[in-house]
Amino acid sequence: MSLVRSVCRIMGRIAPLHLAEKWDNVGLILEAPHVRPHAKRILLTIDLTPAVVEEALSTPTSLIISYHPPIFKPLTSITLSNPLQASLLRCAAAGISVYTPHTALDSVTDGINDWLCTKVAGPLRDINWTARFIGQEFPDGLGGVGRIVTLKQPMELKMLQFNIRTELELKHIQVAYAKPEREKTMVSTIAICAGSGGSMLLGVDADVYFTGEMSHHEVLAAVQSGHNVILCGHTNTERGFLPWLAKDIEEFIQEEIEQPTDPAEAELLKGLEIVVSQKDEHPLVTVDI
Repeated sequence: MSLVRSVCRIMGRIAPLHLAEKWDNVGLILEAPHVRPHAKRILLTIDLTPAVVEEALSTPTSLIISYHPPIFKPLTSITLSNPLQASLLRCAAAGISVYTPHTALDSVTDGINDWLCTKVAGPLRDINWTARFIGQEFPDGLGGVGRIVTLKQPMELKMLQFNIRTELELKHIQVAYAKPEREKTMVSTIAICAGSGGSMLLGVDADVYFTGEMSHHEVLAAVQSGHNVILCGHTNTERGFLPWLAKDIEEFIQEEIEQPTDPAEAELLKGLEIVVSQKDEHPLVTVDI
């Protein structure tokens, strides 16, 4: 088994691909036709941007785990004139493969949505708060779609805003208020969806909808139906999870090395470095004039 296939198998244990939404494109998106020599680094990123590809090419990277799929819709051609396609071609030529977990990582237990729960309510689950899925739990018990946090002690919306901004290390967030009390509104329930959550959150019974982005009309619909909205930018609800993902991968690698199911595979995994990209960043900035 190749190093890339070994890491893909580990990712499949962390976030089983069958948990992904039906419309999603997950798994090994690009398998390089040759092995990059002396490459013992896995690079984690939210998006496969040209800057991230340059970072991978300048380091001994063999696999990029890109949370968002660089190929989402069917391609009629792959050319250098398209920046994203050029990035994929450069990776393939250099012997760098690309893997995507996307919504499987959102929905799995202890994945991104569960991580976001701790950012709004703190780490003491079952003491200060509880959580349930927006939809049904998956049949295998591995997770579910979205989360609804119920606080055991209600808090002012102002405090929730502060928690999200500070925990995600953001200078700005966007808030739409549904009631005249605005930030003094008391909050007991928060519906959560990483990334773009409008289609999932609308219609959910919760005091606050918390996600990365919603369309103008989705925000209006939420507010007019009595739900406050907190937005902080699509990838800002995802990027902070990458260090946690790196730790998970490292733990699974160490487990495989110490208790190998395949000695040859365990040998491949030795000395592997898991690194969070330094070039991956939210594409929008807020300008104060």
